[in-house]
Amino acid sequence: MKRLVFEQMANIKSQIKRIGTNEKARINNKGVRSALKSAIRKFRSTSAGSDKAMTTQELRAASRALDIAVAKGVIHKNQAANKKSAMAKAVSRAK
Repeated sequence: MKRLVFEQMANIKSQIKRIGTNEKARINNKGVRSALKSAIRKFRSTSAGSDKAMTTQELRAASRALDIAVAKGVIHKNQAANKKSAMAKAVSRAK
């Protein structure tokens, strides 16, 4: 993936190193965030249907993806808790 190239560059050696580190972290976080969004999207599409077993299975998969994102520091633990709570409420309302 190509990034915008700026004409100015950091002068401080540690900041030059941080630019590379930040880019690696950005790429790693993007993959985790993408997988998380896919899991949540899949849950939402399944919860619209009437299959309760499949919805519960997708809830578990989405919760697992949220836990992974928290463990890797991509999202905050409270954000994951709020999303899990909202999904669980959606499942209980559907039943």
